[in-house]
Amino acid sequence: MSSVAVPFYQRRHKHFDQSYRNIQTRYVLEEYAARKAASRQAAHYESTGLGKTTCRLCARRARSLAHEAMQESRKRTHEQKSHASDEKRIKFASELSSLEREIHMARHHAREQLDRLAIQRMVEENMALERHVVEEKISRAPEILVRLRSHTVWEKMSVRLCFTVQGFPSPVVQWYKNEELITPASDPAKYSVENKYGVHVLHINRADFDDSATYSAVATNIHGQASTNCAVVVRRFRESEEPHPAGIMPFHLPLSYDVCFTHFDVQFLEKFGVTFATEGETLTLKCSVLVTPELKRLRPRAEWYRDDVLIKDSKWTKLYFGEGQAALSFTHLNKDDEGLYTLRMVTKGGVNECSAFLFVRDADALIAGAPGAPMDVKCHDANRDYVIVTWKPPNTTSQNPVIGYFVDKCEVGLENWVQCNDAPVKICKYPVTGLYEGRSYIFRVRAVNSAGISRPSRVSEPVAALDPVDLERTQTVHVDEGRKIVISKDDLEGDIQIPGPPTNVHASEISKTYVVLSWDPPVPRGREPLTYFIEKSMVGSGSWQRVNAQVAVKSPRYAVFDLAEGKPYVFRVLSANKHGISDPSEITEPIQPQDIVVVPSAPGRVVATRNTKTSVVVQWDKPKHEENLYGYYIDYSVVGSNQWEPANHKPINYNRFVVHGLETGEQYIFRVKAVNAVGFSENSQESEAIKVQAALTCPSYPHGITLLNCDGHSMTLGWKAPKYSGGSPILGYYIDKREANHKNWHEVNSSVISRTIYTVEDLTEDAFYEFKIAAANVVGIGHPSDPSEHFKCKAWTMPEPGKSVSFSWIKFTVNSFCNPSSALVKLFDVTDLHQGHTYVFKVRAVNDAGVGKSSEISEPVFVEASPGTKEIFSGVDEEGNIYLGFECKEATDASHFLWGKSYEEIEDSDKFKIETKGDHSKLYFKHPDKSDLGTYCISVSDTDGVSSSFVLDEEELERLMTLSNEIKNPTIPLKSELAYEVLDKGEVRFWIQAESLSPNSTYRFVINDKEVENGDRHKISCDHSNGIIEMVMDKFTIDNEGTYTVQIQDGKAKNQSSLVLIGDAFKAILAESELQRKEFLRKQGPHFSEFLYWEVTEECEVLLACKIANTKKETVFKWYRNGSGIDVDEAPDLQKGECHLTIPKLSRKDEGVYKATLSDDRGHDVSTLELSGKVYNDIILALSRVSGKTASPLKILCTEEGIRLQCFLKYYNEEMKVTWSHRESKISSGEKMKIGGGEDVAWLQITEPTEKDKGNYTFEIFSDKESFKRTLDLSGQAFDDALTEFQRLNTKPHSFFFFFFFFFQLLDRGKVIGGLPDVVTIMDGKTLNLTCTVFGNPDPEVVWFKNDKALELNEHYLVSLEQGKYASLTIKGVTSEDSGKYSIYVKNKYGGETVDVTVSVYRHGEKIPEVNQGQLAKPRLIPPSSST
Repeated sequence: MSSVAVPFYQRRHKHFDQSYRNIQTRYVLEEYAARKAASRQAAHYESTGLGKTTCRLCARRARSLAHEAMQESRKRTHEQKSHASDEKRIKFASELSSLEREIHMARHHAREQLDRLAIQRMVEENMALERHVVEEKISRAPEILVRLRSHTVWEKMSVRLCFTVQGFPSPVVQWYKNEELITPASDPAKYSVENKYGVHVLHINRADFDDSATYSAVATNIHGQASTNCAVVVRRFRESEEPHPAGIMPFHLPLSYDVCFTHFDVQFLEKFGVTFATEGETLTLKCSVLVTPELKRLRPRAEWYRDDVLIKDSKWTKLYFGEGQAALSFTHLNKDDEGLYTLRMVTKGGVNECSAFLFVRDADALIAGAPGAPMDVKCHDANRDYVIVTWKPPNTTSQNPVIGYFVDKCEVGLENWVQCNDAPVKICKYPVTGLYEGRSYIFRVRAVNSAGISRPSRVSEPVAALDPVDLERTQTVHVDEGRKIVISKDDLEGDIQIPGPPTNVHASEISKTYVVLSWDPPVPRGREPLTYFIEKSMVGSGSWQRVNAQVAVKSPRYAVFDLAEGKPYVFRVLSANKHGISDPSEITEPIQPQDIVVVPSAPGRVVATRNTKTSVVVQWDKPKHEENLYGYYIDYSVVGSNQWEPANHKPINYNRFVVHGLETGEQYIFRVKAVNAVGFSENSQESEAIKVQAALTCPSYPHGITLLNCDGHSMTLGWKAPKYSGGSPILGYYIDKREANHKNWHEVNSSVISRTIYTVEDLTEDAFYEFKIAAANVVGIGHPSDPSEHFKCKAWTMPEPGKSVSFSWIKFTVNSFCNPSSALVKLFDVTDLHQGHTYVFKVRAVNDAGVGKSSEISEPVFVEASPGTKEIFSGVDEEGNIYLGFECKEATDASHFLWGKSYEEIEDSDKFKIETKGDHSKLYFKHPDKSDLGTYCISVSDTDGVSSSFVLDEEELERLMTLSNEIKNPTIPLKSELAYEVLDKGEVRFWIQAESLSPNSTYRFVINDKEVENGDRHKISCDHSNGIIEMVMDKFTIDNEGTYTVQIQDGKAKNQSSLVLIGDAFKAILAESELQRKEFLRKQGPHFSEFLYWEVTEECEVLLACKIANTKKETVFKWYRNGSGIDVDEAPDLQKGECHLTIPKLSRKDEGVYKATLSDDRGHDVSTLELSGKVYNDIILALSRVSGKTASPLKILCTEEGIRLQCFLKYYNEEMKVTWSHRESKISSGEKMKIGGGEDVAWLQITEPTEKDKGNYTFEIFSDKESFKRTLDLSGQAFDDALTEFQRLNTKPHSFFFFFFFFFQLLDRGKVIGGLPDVVTIMDGKTLNLTCTVFGNPDPEVVWFKNDKALELNEHYLVSLEQGKYASLTIKGVTSEDSGKYSIYVKNKYGGETVDVTVSVYRHGEKIPEVNQGQLAKPRLIPPSSST
């Protein structure tokens, strides 16, 4: 291999092996080797006996030979050194020559590379023009060439699913499992995705049984989509099966992926931002990262931090880094997770990082109003049976204050939570005792307030109940060959019988509710396990009380509770083992239970400053006493709302905080409170109100530098203003220039340029120049723009116009794209755009000579409505002026509101007026008319392109002008138009009511075009508070016919209302007025306040009544009928105000005209009632209603003529509307059926009854609103009995016949033939059956009774009657409740009898009651019915 082929930097490198050792090292090694060889040779001579000499001559000869050998060796070494030096000199010269050749070749290669890059750039520019055309031709929807294939694998094997797809643009592929999207970032250990040259691969690592599913892949681009699917079956391994045959599974050594000692270029493509979440949710913080170079086995190290604390994989957090993405996933969010998160990419070249805050708000409380959960639960000072648990309190801005906490413990591996404290502990620290030695525990805390208990906190890390002192009592001694000896102090101390007392007893922690005592074990302590007893004594009492008499303490620490607040105590401790108890320890100093840590003082002055459009920086002075602080809570409130919200949900430890999630343009105030273990401080003073806006910064860089003109010695440049002004107006611009291929920039202007056009003078003709421009505001000078293109300073001679300077966009609609014909406009409505797409634009100017060059391409425009952007609104102000308004919360002090009509800027000051205040702007119309119709638009500079438009059409303009006219020419709104009413004395009142009237309002009444004044005839008044204006006319006569009008004026507002009273309308009001006047005169003497009326009493009497008024002792009252006076038994009492006349039994003879008179010296009044015709009929109907309610059931009465059905009532009159029906057919009175009645009965007579007369009979009486029915079933036994009675009355039998008839009745009556026992005993749980034979002609009715009450039949009690003569009662599963008297009732029309049986139920094991066997129950006779 030639020296040219080997790079010089490799040949200069020294590899440390034998062939590359230096000269000095080789010399030393050779000398050492020669000496060692000589010594070996001398030893050989001595060992073989050859070296032994018997004379001095031989010895001298040997020494001379050795000396000569040494001289020869030194000479040879010197020659080798000189030879090596010559070789080194020759080698250095050769390497220097080779280095010069390599440098020459490197320069040659660099020049070739530059040329090649220039050619490549030119080729790429040409190919880019052609690429678009080619891409349009090859664009097509996704097409799957090779589809997915199903797999069946063993458990723990990996699966690789592949398919091939083509399409242009390249399709985006998403993988699905059972139609659910697979996200590799959520489970990077399970899934990974690859894509190479259209081949897409899904890796499923170490498949398990749950991975058996249908997997689908969907490829999508803008032209369509395609999909394919397959099945994966994962089989479980059994002992009889071989999961991985030998040689099939490859073996790979694990390689580390976290190598950071390599140079990488790391760029964050997409960063995670400020995030808001809620407890209990899952969340993933993602960051897209571009790492260059991309090495498969080497990559940077991704580290996540929360508040500068490194985060590791745990139960709550999962880390992932791969495939260009770093992710941190939270499986179950808690407020413990709130904080500032930082992703750091660590490489050899440095650290790249990005940060954002994660806010975690409280989950919804289980009980409304309950506090949020505590957080940051930690365990301290763990021992055998004792541990201290601490936590941080929740922010209770929106809830009632916390009154205490409950601490719960759970043994690791179990799910049984046990509450440690009975009463809520008030501070955020609690000593938990009663732990079992050697077991591990976790803890959680719940907060309590007046509304209820919070959700539990996140559990603490597990802690073991072990004594750390045990480790100090052992010593390990390491010996040779890896062996070690463990020595315990117990072995060295020997046998200790009774231990000594503990030492150093002191209070390690003091609280208001408990004291934690600590002590040192006795020395020596002995081998036996020690326990401790603690005793307390109130200072001055002289008595000792053992604290832990029931519980043995194994740890040298104990929390003493139940101490009197404010009282000092002393303590002592005793140690004990199985041999006995030690003497007490020394008594402690007096200890008084009290809170050593107090509530912190309030933080100092709070200052809020602007940060971004949605955040504010809040700073405050620390409190005077900040010892043992957990941190601070910040609250915010919208100005004027008086409703506070928490900004953070976990205490922060620094006095500066960025409050995110605020509304742009809104004003807020802030306050801060400090928190420690005892509780919260008072709230700080509120900050001054601040409006949420972005902070002032330097402006961004200008862009779009364009050459507008050149005369060979100067160039006119134009550029676009910066997109962001930094929150303050742009003061001007600074321009720098340089010639092409020059490194140094030269200042063009020393003073600012206020316009975006400038002519640069004193340029060299035909030279190329490039420019960069920087903008300035009050903050300073911003970053300069990118250098412009190389502009050649050569005079322009073209006749057509130059490039357009700039253009902007105002609003997006969707219609057409560009203007097909040239137009003399500087603004153009570009339509036919599609939402969600990005567009660029350019403009060309036109004159008579032709079309000019295109402008620079605009910035990309993404067609989408900005979220939260408000629209233009229309309205009318208090003066009646029509305006269009717009509000922009994102506006800054440097923003300008640009109004336009038809997308042209409004400059006509004669028609429009623009007023802008803060973030509001209004466009006023001075003289609105139809010429103002059209499209209006507005854009706000120095924002993210905030703009809007509004179409003012004829309907909207008419609405606005109507509203404007109402404001400029207001009318008084009326609640009621002009109306009238007639008063008691016959006066007529005219009135009108307005919505409201001021005290300065005026009014007037006009009758027939003539104003009337307030006087005796026309009394006019106004109630301003109610808005009522009225006029009362004392005498209303025929002359008052006409039109009435009232006119009102209140300031500028006016209104009027008219009422026309002509013809019939006037006659009606005139008649009513005269009637009311007469009524008024009538009531001046004795009069009827209510004229005669009638009513029906419950006794079916008719009562004529009237009410009287204004009577005195001399007043005379009389009753008249048909002009004749009616004598009454008792004169009415006029002082009661009521008079009555009673008609007991109303009939036709009571018809007539009834009159009541009332008279004295003041006047006379008469009331008349004609009791006939309709009035009489109405009274009959009312009597029917009252009497019908008292109707009795229909009864049968047999007479010699036939069968009579009767209904008894309180009152009956043949003029009542009644009907009799037989089988739902109405009966008419005749020879066969006669209808009649008396004063208290209605009847139906059935003459000579036959079988046809059987059936249902109904009697119905009708009133004015309802009817009353009574029904009787005259059939079966009832008809037979009635018919028999009727036949008996029609015949006169002899006494002999009656004797035989009664005898046969006795024979045919119902009776019990087969006797029943008198008493029955039965064990509970058995079934009892009582059976007997019954007889009767006709067949008797059989009924069973229990304790003289009819038996309710169910599944327990069953009754049967077979063949009409065998009656039985069955009781299933008898109980003690079934004991009692049972009776059978047998009866027909000739009578019957009843038999009683006593049933006694006894339990199993009880003595059977004694019963006289063989006695039958005695029957009791039942007489026949009266009808028989």
